[in-house]
Amino acid sequence: MEVIYVLDILGTFAFAISGALVALDKKFDIFGVIIIAFVTAVGGGMLRDVLINAHPINWIGDLNYLYIIFSAVLFTFLFKSKIAHLSKTMFLFDTIGISVFTLLGLQKGLSYDLHPIIAIIMGMISAVFGGVLRDVLTAKIPLIFEKEVYASACLTGGISYLILHYFKVDENINFIISAIVIASIRAIAVKFHLELPKIKNDLFTTSKK
Repeated sequence: MEVIYVLDILGTFAFAISGALVALDKKFDIFGVIIIAFVTAVGGGMLRDVLINAHPINWIGDLNYLYIIFSAVLFTFLFKSKIAHLSKTMFLFDTIGISVFTLLGLQKGLSYDLHPIIAIIMGMISAVFGGVLRDVLTAKIPLIFEKEVYASACLTGGISYLILHYFKVDENINFIISAIVIASIRAIAVKFHLELPKIKNDLFTTSKK
């Protein structure tokens, strides 16, 4: 489990940086940057734990999460001039975060004897709702509601994990492979501008005479 814990810390650090970057771009003060970084990093996992009645809630039971978030905020302040202008930076940290948190949420759901389908949903909640809260609090449209392949990448990675789990693949190897699946799908989708089909507005509008 050490490898998975390290990946969890990496995911927390990555999400906290993505939140701090957005807050700095919106000209938030230091307190606002910390709050947005915190919500982005642990918001999804906190909602998951509340839904499945898991105690203690993720960050409350391990102070390392708070240390990592503060470290990420400090890192962002120190190196903002080098990373904030890079359009790929936000994408990189966001992708690392959703890859890791999808699988951590899925694993936790399975450990609470949830049905695999519900466990996948818990994984998706862990992965995307921190970003949703970040975007809502900074007055942006959440990525999950826009054209990018986001939640569907998490879903595919979750299914990949369950398949490998069924065939009793080593947990650490399974975790890494499934995380790569999520990251690869999102990277390919962004590179080639792939998106899910949209419902046309005219389906819900009546013609005017």
